Amino acid sequence: MNFLRYNNLEAFRADVLDILLEDEVINNLSIGIVSGISMRAGAFSNADWLLSVIKDNFGEIVLIAICTKPYNLLLYEPKNKRHSGAVEFLVSELKHIGFTPPGVFAPKELSGCFANLYLSSAEKSSIDESYKTLLLMKLDKLAEYKNASGFFRVLDEEDMSFVPFWEQAFCIDCRIPVFSLEENTQRIKTRIGKNTHFIWEDGLPVAQAVFGRETPNGAVISWVYTPPLYRGCGYATSVVAEVIKSIFRQGKKYCLLFADAANPASCTVYQKLGFYTVSEFEEIHFS
Repeated sequence: MNFLRYNNLEAFRADVLDILLEDEVINNLSIGIVSGISMRAGAFSNADWLLSVIKDNFGEIVLIAICTKPYNLLLYEPKNKRHSGAVEFLVSELKHIGFTPPGVFAPKELSGCFANLYLSSAEKSSIDESYKTLLLMKLDKLAEYKNASGFFRVLDEEDMSFVPFWEQAFCIDCRIPVFSLEENTQRIKTRIGKNTHFIWEDGLPVAQAVFGRETPNGAVISWVYTPPLYRGCGYATSVVAEVIKSIFRQGKKYCLLFADAANPASCTVYQKLGFYTVSEFEEIHFS
């Protein structure tokens, strides 16, 4: 087998995008990264990023590994080309080049396999308490639902007074890297006018949901947040439903989201709208 680490974004995209698209739903996150605008930059020298593949002795890609720190390592084994030694070979090569991923995020079996091999080869690393299972859920048709009181609207400039704080709270709730308030504000401002960020208002703003990452046939809903004081009133259901409608109006065939398996309340909300689980992912952080 051979390990290939890319320093050119376009070359990496050319080699892996078609393979990732063979399993578009499972690879929605990697497709979003590979298809992103930053991939047009050409030369690449960020030592904190890993864009790599493992090839077998016939030159066929048997494992794709992407890590854009501070985010976790993403892994994918192409269908019908799974190689029993590919993950072990990747672990060996990462150790050789001194690349230390903060964690791994992949379908359950693949994530667990990498974590076990990586931890057994590392001197000090261990799994920290942030380990969790996420359900990749898909919706093909919106089910009937009851709207909460209030109405939805798109994000506007005045929402910058509270949305950055909501998204910091979302990160804390979901145990993911927390952006600074300044970073949050600048990032959220780019959504204004794009009809991708929706607010539910009932006398005052009470919930939000966003879609931004897309695949050729679908889009991913994220940043679903309701402040604790307003939970249990159906606001999240209503705002997510509006995002779904917006996605379908743009011609997409399905919607995706990741739901925390340890939060049955949110999973139930999504199931009532028509979402169903297509795969279990494990997110494992190393310490």
